[in-house]
Parts: sequence; structure tokens; C-alpha cells
Amino acid sequence: MFTRPRSASARFALARLTLVRLTLGMAAAAAPFALAGTATAQEYLSGIEWEKPPVVTPGKTDSDPPSDAVVLFDGTDLSRWRGGDRWSVVDGVAVTGKGQITSLDEFGDCQVHIEWSAPDPPKGSGQGRGNSGVFLMGRYELQVLDSYDNPTYFDGQAGAIYKQTPPAVNAMRPPGQWNSYDIFWTAPRFDDDGSLTSPAYITVLHNGVLILNHFELQGDTPFNRPPKYSAHSEKGPISLQDHGDPVRFRNIWVREFKPATGVQARQPYLKQGDQELPINE
Repeated sequence: MFTRPRSASARFALARLTLVRLTLGMAAAAAPFALAGTATAQEYLSGIEWEKPPVVTPGKTDSDPPSDAVVLFDGTDLSRWRGGDRWSVVDGVAVTGKGQITSLDEFGDCQVHIEWSAPDPPKGSGQGRGNSGVFLMGRYELQVLDSYDNPTYFDGQAGAIYKQTPPAVNAMRPPGQWNSYDIFWTAPRFDDDGSLTSPAYITVLHNGVLILNHFELQGDTPFNRPPKYSAHSEKGPISLQDHGDPVRFRNIWVREFKPATGVQARQPYLKQGDQELPINE
């Protein structure tokens, strides 16, 4: 039987039709697998019923207190501090006077923001230049010192946990400029008999730079003996040290920190469509 050869255009049309059929066939064959994959996707569920996190309105800047903060000094006065009458407030800034001041409010786990400035022009050297300190719970010192081009022992410079660890880096600004500490504090825990069950931990940003990352304190921070823990209450005040230097402070606020809470209502499981599957460990 004789078959007349197809024209080039006819051959092209036939080839295109064949390609379309092949593509549609492959898509149809793959569709059940795609649908099956979607239908059989597994979701892990922890079984924890979480409480709704409270809403906190942040400050206009990261330095401003959020809505749940306790403002210890806003530039007005030092009425929230014991001994505040011995310091002066000048142009919205607290200047060290005679003796340490201690907050009337007490805190456990918390976030602390504080800004401070070393004297300008600088006077003295080492520990005698711009020296003060922030004491968490009235006994654990984060050092305040003019450490800008001012060598001293490393575990006593700005950002150190006094006599326990130096900061990871020196992020100090020049004298007269403002420094900020953002402190994240986990208070120590004690048993009923006074024994330590969990040490204190601290994380600190100095001028936005991470200088201490979940550092475990060895105890309190004295000058004249090794650190040690002594049982105390779950909350304590913030204290600011007077070391004889006119260090300035401003914008001091604290947030109590409570982690998210939930109840383990059931064991973790996998959900597949309407089915619940136990986790085989």
C-alpha cells in the first residue's frame, strides 16, 4: 500500500500533539502521588496547652521602657531609691554622691536597662577612674568603670562580673559619652535548708554588643575574699555604687521576666489528617 509522505507542517503538528498528550499523561499520573503526599503529611504536636502570652507595648526606641517596665529613674528624682537624697539630679541625670543607693523595688528574674557616663575630662587611672557598679539583688556586681584606654585588671574592667570574669570584649565609649547596659538576669535558687539548687546566670549587652552570654556566677562579688553563695530571698533590689567618682546615670528601668507557661495535657503525638498517631521512641 502506498502512503503519501506528510508535509513538514503536518509532521510538526503531529509531533506537538504527541508532546501535549505525553505531558498531560505524566501530570495525570503524578497527581495521585501529589495528593497522597499532601494528605499524608504528618504534623508534630507537643501535647502542651500554652497560656496566651501577654501583650507588651515596646518603647518608641529599644532604650525606652516598654509598657510593663518598672521605671526606677526617669530623670525627675530619686524617690524610688534608698539614699537617693544623698545623690544629685542635674538636667535629668543622676550623679553619684555620698554612699550607695538601693532601689525600693525588688526583683528576681528580670531585664534591666541602665545608661551611664564616665566623667569628662577623665581623672585618675585603673580602678580610680570612673568607678561605680550595678549590683543585682544588692550583691552581684556588674562593674562600671571608665575602661576607654584605661588598663586595669581584666575581671575588674567595665562589663566584668567583678573578680569572676572579664567581658568578652571592651565595648566602651569615650569619657563623657553615654554607655548602655542591657542585662538579662536569672536569680539563684535556694532550697529550704539554704543550700544552692541553681546558680545565678547573667547575659549583658554593652552598647548593643554581647559581652556576657549566660555566664554562671560563682557567688557574690566581694573584693577581699572568694565568691560564695549565701541563701537569700527570691527577690532583691538594684544597687548603684558610690566609689568616689562622679559617674552619671539615666534611663533606668526593669522588667520582671516570666517564661511562657503551659500544661502538658497529653503526651506528644503526630497528626495525619483526622488520625492521631503515637510517637514511637
